[in-house]
Amino acid sequence: MTKLTHLDDSGAARMVDISAKAATRREAVAEGFIHVAKDALQAIADQAIKKGDVLATARIAGIMAAKRTADLIPLCHPLPIDAVSLDLAIEQSGDFGGIRATATVATTHGTGVEMEALTAVSAALLTVYDMAKALDRTMRIDGIRLLKKSGGRSGDFIAE
Repeated sequence: MTKLTHLDDSGAARMVDISAKAATRREAVAEGFIHVAKDALQAIADQAIKKGDVLATARIAGIMAAKRTADLIPLCHPLPIDAVSLDLAIEQSGDFGGIRATATVATTHGTGVEMEALTAVSAALLTVYDMAKALDRTMRIDGIRLLKKSGGRSGDFIAE
């Protein structure tokens, strides 16, 4: 069985020592989806939400969250983020649809940015919920996952 890197030999939580790791280019892509009722989704698309432009605000929230991941997730290293992009795409199907968030985060450092990409997606989708909850309290966030990562000792990963 693989040893958990955030536990020491006695089982206590610890921050992983990355000081001996080479600084290499690392990138991660994550996605998630928020299901939104058709009327609320149309209001978001039309920028008719009283709180403002939902997609623009969610994009900024996601980017800001990626940069602050170490403040939110215990034992994450604070990283110099070289780039963050966050795409928000409205998808409609019948009476329901939603918004797919896809975040790409890059750094040149000794550890990866998977948590930063996942945090960006999570914060963006939570922002959509917050801004549109007056129109649809049935919204559901799901499917948050790592799509791919590159760089580092463990190599590349692509989700199936």
